Amino acid sequence: NSFVTRTSTCGELRSAHVGQEVTLYGWIQYQRQGLFLVLRDFQGLTQIIIPQDEAHSHVKKLLSNAPVESVVRVTGIVSPRPPGQENPKMTTGDIEVKAETAEILNSCKKLPFEIKDFTKKSEALRMQYRYLDLRSFQMQYNLRLRSQIVMRMREYLCNLHGFVDVETPTLFKRTPGGAKEFLVPSREAGKFYSLPQSPQQFKQLLMVGGLDRYFQVARCYRDEGSRPDRQPEFTQIDIEMSFVDQAGIQRLIEGLLQYSWPEERGSITTPFPSMTYEEALSDYGTDKPDTRFGMKIVDIGDFLQRLDIQFVQNALSCPRGTVRAICIPHGVRYLKNKDLESLKESAKSQFNQEIMEIICRPDGSLKSLLTKFLGEKQQSELIQALNMQVDDVVLLAAGEHKQVCSALGSLRLESADLLEAAGLVLRDPTAFHFLWVVDFPLFIPKEENPTELESAHHPFTAPHPSDTSLLYSDPSKVRSQHYDLVLNGSEVGGGSIRIHSAERQRFVLEKVLKEDSEVLSHLLEALEFGAPPHGGIALGLDRLISLIVDAPSIRDVIAFPKSFRGRDLMGNAPDYVTPEELEPYHIQVSWPLAEKEAKQN
Repeated sequence: NSFVTRTSTCGELRSAHVGQEVTLYGWIQYQRQGLFLVLRDFQGLTQIIIPQDEAHSHVKKLLSNAPVESVVRVTGIVSPRPPGQENPKMTTGDIEVKAETAEILNSCKKLPFEIKDFTKKSEALRMQYRYLDLRSFQMQYNLRLRSQIVMRMREYLCNLHGFVDVETPTLFKRTPGGAKEFLVPSREAGKFYSLPQSPQQFKQLLMVGGLDRYFQVARCYRDEGSRPDRQPEFTQIDIEMSFVDQAGIQRLIEGLLQYSWPEERGSITTPFPSMTYEEALSDYGTDKPDTRFGMKIVDIGDFLQRLDIQFVQNALSCPRGTVRAICIPHGVRYLKNKDLESLKESAKSQFNQEIMEIICRPDGSLKSLLTKFLGEKQQSELIQALNMQVDDVVLLAAGEHKQVCSALGSLRLESADLLEAAGLVLRDPTAFHFLWVVDFPLFIPKEENPTELESAHHPFTAPHPSDTSLLYSDPSKVRSQHYDLVLNGSEVGGGSIRIHSAERQRFVLEKVLKEDSEVLSHLLEALEFGAPPHGGIALGLDRLISLIVDAPSIRDVIAFPKSFRGRDLMGNAPDYVTPEELEPYHIQVSWPLAEKEAKQN
């Protein structure tokens, strides 16, 4: 209550305060028949008794007629609640305040929705009236917890480990590769700034500048269009260190998360487990595995290879051909036929992958198109290989390794959702499973032209020490010193050890990626002036906080987010500007004809 005119907040009064005169400020959450109201502020709720005697008739009239969500000041005496009327659900439930004087500081007009958390309201409406949505308990909790976690991270990095908090520019130039960047016009004809998708180049240049340890709560920008649960502007905990290896960065981040982790979410155990990219893909079908539940992908190629089954032989004869499966526990009991059909359709439409199902009947026999190729002994061996129990359903796929694993990895998550929707709990909502994924490929084939390569992470990532010679002979086989941090199946961080040799960086840009290195001439030149070995990482703060508070969307942990189409529904941005405002930037808008007519009308 420092610096303000209240004596107490609405969440702090207890039996020990009985008899004291207090002044409270807040919003009217609820009012009942002119007898009492509930006052709310950022800290909690207090019940206010409206006086009924003639001497306080003006106070009664004022408080009885004030609309819900009006802002009021109330001065009164703290009293114990009558026996039997205590409310254990309220932290202030043992007391009430008998109002002596009151003032309406600002009346509230008719609300577009109730502020109560349990009121169903559309997300578009919440974002249009975000300042009202922020009054809800959950939004208050999310933003305050976010603030506390960031403060603890600053303490850990700056106070305990000597990091320097440096702000880097928002207006810069285009970076080759990576996500699309927002362009900002300049007054020089034809020249544009770019908003950085991360402070990547600046943090490397800070290492060249000898700062040794850099940290920033960094605003980042990506023009990714309509992508659900992505934001065009987002926040990273951005970190870079000199003279460090991969293990050093990992230890730092584990310590940082342990130090800043909220007490009410239990404790987290370090070191976090680690698996290679290849292991993640083979066992979980994704580079961000959710390890809270089993249902791992099983390789049954060796077992089926002995049998004369045409589609199996076809698959295994191809380069990187495989036959794999996942076992859905109690699938018969919890999944309907339409669920199984939708899973198969999903694999077909998303991955062009055919799926065959195998069902374990109550008598232990198998029901599947595959069984006509299997004798009793082989059926029993297959059940053992897949660890099948009665009522389990197996989904089997044959084909190219990455396609098969990716399809089964997607089906693993979809079937987990279906099982949980039907009442089987697979993933503990209170569990936090961190995982490092390492040894990613340094380059991957471009989707639009598979004969060309692009960076799997970004062009500044160093090759794995064991694979350095392959960089010059067969770059597609090079592993990288790139590491991702995964939490409950979501990527919450990614980083790498960087290339600190100008010669090697130029080779990667020009010879492997076929990029114009001129756009990075400042960085290449900096690397020639005695750049130290360095590496770093960025944690996605929005995603991390949303997982900690179990929010359905990252928009629930950002004060003023954009819609999934990248619009600000409250301020109606982006918006049109006049031709006169564009003139200094040498820009003219070429309107599509229909839009032009609509604007004129």
